[in-house]
Amino acid sequence: MSTPGALLFARYAYPPNELGYCGPPDAAALLRPDGAAGIEERARRFEGAWCYLEVLAEAAGLADPLDVSVVEAYWIGNELLDRVDPAVLLDRLRERFRGQLGGTWRQAAHRALAHHSFQVFDVYPWAEMLRRTGNPTALSVLDQCRIRGGVVLGVEGEAATVESRPLRWDGTGMVTGAPRREVVRWSTGGRSLIAAPRPGDRVALHWDWLCDVLTEGQAGRVEALELRRREELSGLVP
Repeated sequence: MSTPGALLFARYAYPPNELGYCGPPDAAALLRPDGAAGIEERARRFEGAWCYLEVLAEAAGLADPLDVSVVEAYWIGNELLDRVDPAVLLDRLRERFRGQLGGTWRQAAHRALAHHSFQVFDVYPWAEMLRRTGNPTALSVLDQCRIRGGVVLGVEGEAATVESRPLRWDGTGMVTGAPRREVVRWSTGGRSLIAAPRPGDRVALHWDWLCDVLTEGQAGRVEALELRRREELSGLVP
């Protein structure tokens, strides 16, 4: 198991685990820097993410689903995404999510992608609900569940003020709104897997958690992959 990959997984997986949306109990275990050995066991219990990590690792010829390049591909995006056959991914998703209602992934055909944005916008039912009803709760969940970029404006204790662009519904599709300020956590109870962020840092956000400091290239990939998902969904018949 790759320790850097396991810790990278934990940075992004912690917030939905803490909220009880996915993964096993005791989310705080993901924030123990010396607990990387236990992260693999916990990661296998993330119903959605582990499936994608396995498919990515297989396509790359890697034995470890927590290889750092595999984990980066799923949460942020990299060249490994292009190695995954959409048909293979869909077959695996049909097996994993048999019986799950909603979502557009069964009709994804050649647009399926082993990236977190596909899980959020296609596999979960929220985007389809939003397109059909304009439900504001669906929009809020999509906005927070996606990996979104931001820029740090200031840091105070375990919180950071970040400028980011929220999702908005224009009646026909999801667009990004004007920049807003939001306060997120980068540490809790003195536990974090990153160093304190600094003003000007480009960062990745997941729910109310600052997951990582990104390079310009990584930030661009996060934005481009989400835009691709939203544009493809806008082209679907409501």
